[in-house]
Amino acid sequence: MEKFTLEIIQDALIAAGDEMFKTLERTSMSPIIYESLDYAVGITDTKGELLAQGNGVTAFLAAIDSVVKATLEKFDAQNPLKEGDVIIANTPYAGGGTHLSDVSVIYPVFYKGELVAFTANKAHWTELGGTFPGSVSTVATEIFQEGLHFPFIKIKSEGVLNQSIIDLIKGNVRLPESTLGDLFAGIAAAEVGAKRVISIIEKYGLDTYIKAKDDFLDYGERMTIDALKAIPNGVYEGESVIEDNGFGEGPFPLKAKITVTDREFIADFNGSHPQVRGATNLAFSGLVTGCRSLFKAITTPRLDANGGAFRPMKVVCEPGTIVSAVAPTAVSVYYEVLITSIDLLWKILAPLIPDKLPAGHLRSVCATYISGIHPDTNQFYIQAEPLAGGWGASATHDGNRGQLSCGSGESYNIPIEIREMRYGIMVEQYAFHNEGGGYGEFQGGNGQYLDFRIISDGAHLTAAFLGEKVKTWGMNGGHDGSYNYFKVIRKNGEETRYSLATNVPLEKGDIVRCVTATGGGYGKPGDRPKEAVELDLKNGYITPEQAKEFYKV
Repeated sequence: MEKFTLEIIQDALIAAGDEMFKTLERTSMSPIIYESLDYAVGITDTKGELLAQGNGVTAFLAAIDSVVKATLEKFDAQNPLKEGDVIIANTPYAGGGTHLSDVSVIYPVFYKGELVAFTANKAHWTELGGTFPGSVSTVATEIFQEGLHFPFIKIKSEGVLNQSIIDLIKGNVRLPESTLGDLFAGIAAAEVGAKRVISIIEKYGLDTYIKAKDDFLDYGERMTIDALKAIPNGVYEGESVIEDNGFGEGPFPLKAKITVTDREFIADFNGSHPQVRGATNLAFSGLVTGCRSLFKAITTPRLDANGGAFRPMKVVCEPGTIVSAVAPTAVSVYYEVLITSIDLLWKILAPLIPDKLPAGHLRSVCATYISGIHPDTNQFYIQAEPLAGGWGASATHDGNRGQLSCGSGESYNIPIEIREMRYGIMVEQYAFHNEGGGYGEFQGGNGQYLDFRIISDGAHLTAAFLGEKVKTWGMNGGHDGSYNYFKVIRKNGEETRYSLATNVPLEKGDIVRCVTATGGGYGKPGDRPKEAVELDLKNGYITPEQAKEFYKV
C-alpha cells in the first residue's frame, strides 16, 4: 500500500476536523463560541482513539476521545448505537468532562450498516440553568446547583429528534434560543464531519482507511517517544496551592510528582488536598486534559493531535481530591484548578527544559459573567468570556502581552463592538497596566486593565480570578510577576476588591475593573540592556520609579 495514499487519508481527516470546526464557529449562537472559540471538535475510530481534532481551547485535549469511550461504555453490545443516533453529554466526572456548561455532541458514523468512526464536539453553552445566570457559581456546594445534567442521552434516535429533551432544555434555561442554537450547531458540525469520513472511505476503501488511521496513531506515538528522550530522566516534585474555595477557606495544597523515562511520562497528583466545599474542584477527567496540554507542549506541539501521541503519558491520582473530585461535588469553576495543575507541572519542568517552557503566566482564565436586561432590547443578556493577561519571559525573549491563559489555547476575547452591542455594558478602558513585577533580563508580559461600565438598570457579576494572593513566578533570577483580581467601583467612588464572587449586584454607572497578572521575569534585571529598559519606559510597560529601582536606569 503506497505511503502517499495513507498520508493523503490522514491529511483528509485533519481537513475534515477543520471543516467541522468552522461549521460550529459559523452556526453557533453564543459569542463565547463564535468569537471566543470556546470549543473543540474531533474524529475518532470505533474504539474512541483520537484521529483528528480542531481546538479552540487546549483544555479540551482529552475531551473528544474520552467522551466517545464513555459513550461506548454505556451503549455496549447489549444496548448498541444505531445509525442516526446522536448523543449529548456533559457529565463532569467521566468522559473528558469538565463542568456542566461544556456539552458534548457524539455522532456515530455508519458505512453500509457498519460503525466506522465517531465525530464529536464539545462547546461551552453560555446558559444551562442552575442557581445563577451563566450556570457558574463560586459558592455552589453540589452539582445540582450548577445546571442541567445530560448523562449520555440520545438527542436523536435513528434520526428522529427527541422533542421532549428540547422542551426540557427550553423550559429550564434563561437563554433558550441561544442554548438550543448552540445544540443544533453542534449536531450540524458532527454531521459535516460524518459526511467527510464517509467520502474518504468511499474513495479509498474501508481497509485502506483503517490502515491509514492505525498508521497515523502509531506515528504519533513514535514522535512523542522521540521527543521524550530530550527531557532528562528522573523524578521531579513540586507543590502549589488553590488559594480559596469561594467561602474564604484555604489555601489548599496541590502536589505533583513527575516521573520521566525514555518511553513514559507519569504525572502523580496523590497527596493533594481532598475535594473542597465550593466549586473550585476538578474531576479526574479534567486533570487528564490539563496534563495532556502540558505534555503536548513539551513533546509534539506542531503535530496534529491524535490519540497515539498521548499513549506514553499516564496520570495518577486517588479519587476524591481537589483534582479528582467525585459526584456530587460542585465543579463549575473547575478551570481555575485545571490551570493551576498545568502551572504546577510547568513550574516543575521549566528549569529542566527552559528552551520549551517560559516563566509563569497569569494562571487564571479570569472568566467574567455579567448579566442583566439590555437597555435597548429589554432582553436578558449574559456576557461570558475569558480574559487576557501576561505570559512569562523565556530564556530568549520577553513574555507575551495580552494573551489568554494556557487553558484557552487558540481562543480569543470578545471584540468591544460585539460586547457593547449584545450586552448592557460599555468598555471604559482596555489597556496594559504597569502595576509592577516580572523584572528580569527578559521582562514578563504585562497584564491588562479592562473596565466595564454598567449601562443597564442593574446587573449581576460572577467571576473567578485565582492568583489574587499568589504572584506569577519568575525564573533564573527573574522577579515574580503580579496578581489577578477584580474590583467593583461604585458610582459614589467606593471600591471593593475580589478574587471569587457570585452574583454581585451592580447598579447603572458602576464600573467592574478586571485586572490580569503580569508574567514572571527571566534572568537578572541587571542584565537587561539599557536600550530595552528605555523602550519599556517609552511604551509605558514600566514606570520611571520601577526602572530606577529594579533596572538602575
